[in-house]
Amino acid sequence: MTVAFGIDIGGSGIKGAPVDLETGEFTAERYRLETPQPATPKAVAKTVKSVLAHFGETTEGLPVGITIPAVVQHGVTRSAANIDKKWIDAPAEELLSEGVGQPVTLLNDADAAGLAEVYYGAAKGNDGLVLVTTLGTGIGSALIYKGVLIPNTELGHLELDGFDAERRASAGVKTKEDLSWPVFIERLQRYYSHVEALFWPDLFVVGGGVSRNANKFLPKLKLHTPIVPAELRNRAGIVGAAMAAADALKG
Repeated sequence: MTVAFGIDIGGSGIKGAPVDLETGEFTAERYRLETPQPATPKAVAKTVKSVLAHFGETTEGLPVGITIPAVVQHGVTRSAANIDKKWIDAPAEELLSEGVGQPVTLLNDADAAGLAEVYYGAAKGNDGLVLVTTLGTGIGSALIYKGVLIPNTELGHLELDGFDAERRASAGVKTKEDLSWPVFIERLQRYYSHVEALFWPDLFVVGGGVSRNANKFLPKLKLHTPIVPAELRNRAGIVGAAMAAADALKG
């Protein structure tokens, strides 16, 4: 059994677990702590260390991967969503490595979820172009071709009808504006038709909390591309982070 450790930094919680990379399953129960407020690099690094410490000696020697709601370019966070703005242009991978006392691999949260869905979830076995979107407070995206991640796509920020797409078609907007399913479906149709025309993927995978109600909207979208709900849900970030850490160790 090959095991790596994954940690998922979110706006409200920081979760972690060891992952069996052969199956994508946790080898111990997930542990969660509240995200510190404000979620500064120093405060978050301290909480990440506490999550790792919860598992004691079982994590010694394991590669550690961490997801963050930000664009990550060569270990530097170039944006910050639902975390403190001090993360912008911070040497985040280095800071987190110092904070936990060992090297870590850092990647965008949607990218991690995408990797997990391709290797263990709804896109397993698809060797073409897969586009994973997460409909949450915003819209996250991950583009994977033949199992290789093209990082930091940020397709929630495509312009749609004069707006950032995520300000029209995210699950957060549905809740905030109390959109009916027909209106939300119409907006999703505009979004996915637009993305399809730009990328022509072989498969769309839709994650985020709203995917629990996938039967209410996915079958009503008219696309050339098959579109399916994500399978790993709240496990995806941790699993993808563990995968990325193991891959970094190899390469």
